[in-house]
Amino acid sequence: MSLIELRGIKKRIGEEEILKGIDLRIERGEFVSVVGASGSGKSSLLYIMGLLDKPTEGEVYFEGKKINFLDEKELSYIRNAKIGFVFQFHYLLPEFNLLENVMLPALRLGMEKELAQERAYELLRRLGLGGKEKRKIYQISGGEMQRTAIARALMNKPAVLLADEPTGNLDSKNTMKVMEIFQEINAEGTTIVMVTHELELAKLTKRVVEMRDGRIVREYSP
Repeated sequence: MSLIELRGIKKRIGEEEILKGIDLRIERGEFVSVVGASGSGKSSLLYIMGLLDKPTEGEVYFEGKKINFLDEKELSYIRNAKIGFVFQFHYLLPEFNLLENVMLPALRLGMEKELAQERAYELLRRLGLGGKEKRKIYQISGGEMQRTAIARALMNKPAVLLADEPTGNLDSKNTMKVMEIFQEINAEGTTIVMVTHELELAKLTKRVVEMRDGRIVREYSP
């Protein structure tokens, strides 16, 4: 049973067809990169995969169960409990410190504050942010912000981590640091799907899905 399966996915916005019939399976433990030029539909595909957007046509299956996009309660639960998101922009809350930002997803699911705090400390230490837990967002670098966002995405031990251009705003040193973190996380069993326009980064993943004009044109192992 695939972790995520997309069948005949189409997406239209007005008269424009963004996705033109996508069939794709993501297996547990994979590290998949989705590549393509701007406007190829790769981010739209990721958002549907993450249940942040619904397709115009087609079916999405998560852990073998067909998703009902009209059931907002179920969608919200899966997004919070099963899926971790990392975007190009970190979307950290400036009024909170690093520890509080990382704890938030677990608190939303009802985890006790002490347990959430313990896990958040552990994740921040692991991502090289030990000793900076009480700093506010404006007190850390761009690379540290993105690592904090990754810690937040991992807080609920998601089945899959979805990353949309996660290194787009980082220099080469921090880009490689993020990729090393992703490879470590994947080696421990977390499935990762990453959208990127950088082929050099895609070569560090296990499978590349190449898109063009709303279609998958080829898949290969680097």
